[in-house]
Amino acid sequence: MKILVTGTAGFIGYHLANKLTKQGHEIIGLDNINDYDDVKL
Repeated sequence: MKILVTGTAGFIGYHLANKLTKQGHEIIGLDNINDYDDVKL
């Protein structure tokens, strides 16, 4: 089954996509990687 996972660069999204992949699903990962948060944080 093809599954769209948003936020795949984050902790929860990564682990969810990883688990679904191991179960045999085809994952399409989507994330908005930007510099919104201050780098000092």
